Amino acid sequence: MPIAPRHPLAPLDADELSAARQIVLDSGRAVVAAEDVRFAYVGLCDPPKEVVRAVDRGEDVVADRQVRLALLQGPEANVVEAVVSVTRGVVDSWLVVQDVRPPLQMEESIMVLAALEENPEWNAALDRRGIVDRSLVQVDPWPAGTFGLAHEEGRRITKCLPFLRASPDDNGYARPLEGLLAIVDMGRAEVLEVVDTGVVPLPPQLGSYYPEDNGPLRGDLKPLSITQPDGPSFVVDGNLVRWQKWSLRVGMDPLEGLVLYTVGYEDGGRVRPLLHRASVSEMVVPYGHPGPTQAWKSAFDAGEWGLGRMANSLTVGCDCVGEIFYFDDIYADERGEPRTRPQAICMHEEDYGILWKHADLWSGRTEVRRSRRLVVSSIATVGNYEYGFYWYFYLDGTMQLEVKLTGIMSTMAVGAEGAGGHASLVAPGLAAPYHQHLFNVRLDVEIDGPDNAVFEVDAVAAPPGGENPFGNAFTQTATLLESELAARRRVDPARSRAWKIANRDRVNALGQPTAYKLVPGSVPTLLADPESSVGRRAAFAAHNLWVTPFAADERRAAGDYPNQHRGGAGLPAWTAADRPVVDTDIVVWHTFGVTHIPRPEDWPVMSVEYTGFSLIPVGFFDRNPALDVPSTSGGDGHCHDG
Repeated sequence: MPIAPRHPLAPLDADELSAARQIVLDSGRAVVAAEDVRFAYVGLCDPPKEVVRAVDRGEDVVADRQVRLALLQGPEANVVEAVVSVTRGVVDSWLVVQDVRPPLQMEESIMVLAALEENPEWNAALDRRGIVDRSLVQVDPWPAGTFGLAHEEGRRITKCLPFLRASPDDNGYARPLEGLLAIVDMGRAEVLEVVDTGVVPLPPQLGSYYPEDNGPLRGDLKPLSITQPDGPSFVVDGNLVRWQKWSLRVGMDPLEGLVLYTVGYEDGGRVRPLLHRASVSEMVVPYGHPGPTQAWKSAFDAGEWGLGRMANSLTVGCDCVGEIFYFDDIYADERGEPRTRPQAICMHEEDYGILWKHADLWSGRTEVRRSRRLVVSSIATVGNYEYGFYWYFYLDGTMQLEVKLTGIMSTMAVGAEGAGGHASLVAPGLAAPYHQHLFNVRLDVEIDGPDNAVFEVDAVAAPPGGENPFGNAFTQTATLLESELAARRRVDPARSRAWKIANRDRVNALGQPTAYKLVPGSVPTLLADPESSVGRRAAFAAHNLWVTPFAADERRAAGDYPNQHRGGAGLPAWTAADRPVVDTDIVVWHTFGVTHIPRPEDWPVMSVEYTGFSLIPVGFFDRNPALDVPSTSGGDGHCHDG
C-alpha cells in the first residue's frame, strides 16, 4: 500500500522500511527464497533539491519517497542495488553489481566465529598457546583489504585476530594471541587459512579500566549542575530544528552516521542557505606496522562497518549533560525488518565562555556577551574504538564539526625484542602500532544559494623593498580553484591556509561576495605509499580538499564499496574528468584526522583526542551578527568594573 506523503528529508519510519522490504520481496526479482535475502544497506534516497526547496517554500508538491537498498542473495561477491518507491509502491531500479562487497554483516560475523570454533587448525594453534577455556578467546573479525591473494577472488572474506580474556568482562586487548590470524569466507562460513607465525608470550598484566580495579577513586569532585529552568531555547518539529537564527534537519544514515540537511541562518527576516547536506562520507584507519598480523589492517569504518549501524543509544549524565533532546534512529536490520535504536542522536545547548567583550577605558563601561552553542551529536562504537561526532552551531553564525576519538587501541604482544620502530610499548610485553584516523566530510554547500566557487586563501609575506621598507608587511592571496584537478589541495600552516566558499552572485553591504571559509584543524594526510593497497583504496586521504560539481550518485569519498576494492574509486575517479567547479552547484570534500603515535597514557583506555574543522562567515554578514545577543548579567544588562 502506498505511504502517505511526508517531508522529503524526514527520516524513514517503520512503515516505510517495512514497505520497502515487502516491495523487494513481492517483486519476484530475487533469485533466492525471501528468507535468504539479506539487506546490507537500507537508506533514504536524497530527493531532488528542487523538490525540497519547493516543499520548504510551501508549494503543493508531493515528494516521491524512494529507498536505496543493497541486497545480498548468497555468498558471492556481488550485490543487488535496488531503488524502490514507497510512495508509489514499485521497484524503480534493480541492478546486479559484480565483484563488489558490501559492509561486513553482523550475522555473518557470528557465523565466522562459529566456524573457527570447529576448525582443527585454529584449535591446534590455541592448544600450542596453552589455552584451555575457549570461551575466553575473543576474536575480532576485520575487513581484509585486498592484496592479490587467491582467497580474495569471488569471495567476501574477513581476517580474524584473537585475544585472551581472563574473565568474560575482561579487556581482551591486554592479551593478544600474537602471531595467529585466520582468513574466513564470510558468506560461506568457511575457514580458508590459518596463519601461525609462532607463539609470543602473553603480556603479564591485565588492562582493566573498571572503577573497582582502579581505586581509590577521587573523592573531591563536587557536583556540577547544568540546568535551564525555562527549558531549552530550541524548537523541534519532526527532524526540523530551529535554534536562535539557525535552522537544520537531522538524520542518520546506516553508513555515514549523523547527517545534517538544509542548514540555514535567518538574517533580515529570511533564512539564508549554507549547506544542503553534510555528513562524514568515509573514514579510514590505516596501520603503519609492517608485521604479518598488522600490515594489512586498514579499516574503512564507514564503508566497511557503518557509523550509523554502530551508533550508540546515548544516556543523559554520561554521554550528554544538560537539558537534552534525543532523536531515535529507526533502521532496517539485516533481514530488512524495522528496528529502533533509542536516543541515537543527542541535542542540547552549552555555555561556551565569552562570545565578545570590550572594556572601554574612557567611559569605564564594559560590555560582555556569553557564547552559547547548540550541540548535535552521536557516538559510534566500531570494534575497539569509539568515535563521537559533534556538530556545533554558534550565536555568531559559525558552525563546527568536532570528532572525539576514544576507546581502546588495537594491540600486539611483543617479546624481548620490544616494540620496534613502528609501535609504542604501552604496558609490559604489550605494544600498540602506529596508525592514523582519517575522516572525509562531504559538504554539499549552498552559500546564499546553489552556485558557489572556492578560493584558496593564503597569508603571504610581502617582499622587502620600497613598498615594504620595514620588512613587516604581509598580504592575502586568493586563488580561484577553477577545476577538479586544480582543487586537489593540501593545507599549509605556514601560510594560515583556508578555503573560502563564495557566492559571487550575492554581495554584502561592502560590495564583497558573501562567503564562508573552511578553517582546517588537525589535518594529516595519508602516510602510506600511494601505490600500496590502502593508498589506492583511500586515495581521498592524499589531499585535504577536493571540489566536485554536484552529482547525486557521487556520495562516498572512497566509492560505494571500499570493502576489498582494488582502489581508485570515489574522488580519484570522479575528479579525473577535471570538470569545472566555478559558479555552479558544487560539493566540497575535506579530509582531516589524527596520526596516532600511542603513549602509555592511552592505555588501557584512551582519553578523548580531538580533530575537526570550522565553517566561519567571511563577508556573509555586513558586520558582527552577534551584536543582538543579550547580556546575561541581569540588572541594566551591562557589566561594570568595580
